[in-house]
Amino acid sequence: MKSETDARPPELVRGLSVWDATLVTVGSILGTGIFITTADIARVLPHPGLILLLWLLGGLVTLAGALTYAELGALFPRAGGQYHFLKEAYSPFWGFLYGWAAFLVIMTGGIATMAVGFGEYLGAFLPFFSTKNVLLSLPLGFHTLEINGGQLAGALAILLLTAVNYIGLKEGAGLQNAITLVKIASLVAIGLIGLWLPAPVSPKLFSTLPEAGMLTAVGVGMIAVLWSFDGWYGCTNLAGEMRRPGRDLPRGLLLGTAIVTVLYTLINVVYVRTLTASEMAATSRIGESTALVLFGPVGARLINAAVLVSTFGCISSTILYAARIYLPMAQDRVFLPALAQIHPRYKTPAACILAQGVWSVLLTFSGSYEQLYTYVVFAVVLFHALTGTAVFVLRRTRPDAERPYRTWGYPVVPAVFVLASAALVLNTLIEKPTESLVGLGLLALGVPAYFHWRRAARNGG
Repeated sequence: MKSETDARPPELVRGLSVWDATLVTVGSILGTGIFITTADIARVLPHPGLILLLWLLGGLVTLAGALTYAELGALFPRAGGQYHFLKEAYSPFWGFLYGWAAFLVIMTGGIATMAVGFGEYLGAFLPFFSTKNVLLSLPLGFHTLEINGGQLAGALAILLLTAVNYIGLKEGAGLQNAITLVKIASLVAIGLIGLWLPAPVSPKLFSTLPEAGMLTAVGVGMIAVLWSFDGWYGCTNLAGEMRRPGRDLPRGLLLGTAIVTVLYTLINVVYVRTLTASEMAATSRIGESTALVLFGPVGARLINAAVLVSTFGCISSTILYAARIYLPMAQDRVFLPALAQIHPRYKTPAACILAQGVWSVLLTFSGSYEQLYTYVVFAVVLFHALTGTAVFVLRRTRPDAERPYRTWGYPVVPAVFVLASAALVLNTLIEKPTESLVGLGLLALGVPAYFHWRRAARNGG
C-alpha cells in the first residue's frame, strides 16, 4: 500500500545554490559574441576608447536588467521566469505569448543556431563536421534540403546535452558548471597573457571622432554589445529549483553579470592593444586574429578551441534553463498537456526537455534556424521591455506582496533597463521592419492555440 508521500505527484528538486545560479548566468552569456562582435563594432565606430566604453556601458545596462529581473524572480520563485512575470503583471495571455515564442523559435532557434556554430568550429579540428561538408542532399519540390557536417555535429551536441539534463538537475547543472569554469579560465588566461605580452599597438583611447554620425554609430555598436550579453536572465527560469531563491537568485544574477562584464572588458583591452581600429574592422573573427598576432598559429587554434567550448557551454545552459519555461505553461493548461509532467524518478521536466530537444534538432537540420531567429528578434526585445515594466506594474498592483529582494536604485535602475529595451525595440523595427512584422505574425499564430487550450481546460479536456 502506498503512503501519502508516495501518492503525491513528483516535484522539482530545490538543489541549486548561489554558486549554481552564478555559473548558469555566466554560462548563459558567454558564447561566441566576445570573439566576433568587437570587429562588427569597429566597422561602424573605429575608435578604441569608445569601443571599450561601449562594453562597459553594455555591462551596466545588463546589470540594470539583472537587478530588475532579480526582484521579479524573488517575488515568484517558480520554474518559468518571464512566463510568470508577464502572466502575473498583465494576464495569462501575455505569459503564454512569451512561452509560445520561446518554444517555437526564441529558445529552440537559439539552440539550433549555436549548435551549428559549434559544428562549424568543430570542423576546424575534424573536417567531417565542417558546414562545408555536405552529407546529404534531398530535393523537395522547389527547395533542396542539404544536411552538412556542422548540422550533424550540432544535432549530436543537442541530443547529448538533452540526455544529460533529462536524467537529473544535478547532472545537468554539474556539467554546465564544469564547462563554465573552463570558459572562465580560458578567458582569464587569454586576457592576462595578452596584457603581460608587449603591446603591438598603442591605442589612442581619448582621441575624438567628428560629431556627424557618431551618435548613430554608438547606438549601432551598443546594440551589438547588448546582444553579446544576451542570456543573462536565464537562471530566473530555475528559481523553482533553488534552495533559497529569495537570496540566491539576486546574488547569482548580479555576480554572474559582473563577472562577464569584467571578462568582456579585459578581452577587449587585449584587442585594442593588439590590433588597430582598421585591423579590427577588417577581420570577421577578431579573437582568432588577435591570437594569431600575439601567439602565432598555435594561439589561433587555441582560440578556436575556446570558442568551441564556449559555444558548447552556451548550448548546455540554454537547454538547462529554457525547458523550465514550458512546464508551468502546460501545468496552467495553456500548452501541450503532455509537457505538464515531472519525471517520477529524475524529478526533472523530462517531457519538456525532450520536446525542446526534438524541435531544436529539427530546426538544426531545416537550415532555416538563423532566418527564423531574425524574425523573433523584435519579439525578444519587446518581451524584455514588457518584463522590465512589470516591476512598476506589480509595485502598484501588489504593494503588500512579500519581496525578499527589492531592486537597488528603484525606480531609476529599472527605468534605465526599460528605456534601453524600448530603444532596441524601436531600432529593430526601423532596421528590420519586414522581419519584425513576420515575427509578430509568428506570435499571432499562438493566439488561436491559446484560446484552444483555454477552451479545452474549461471543458475538462
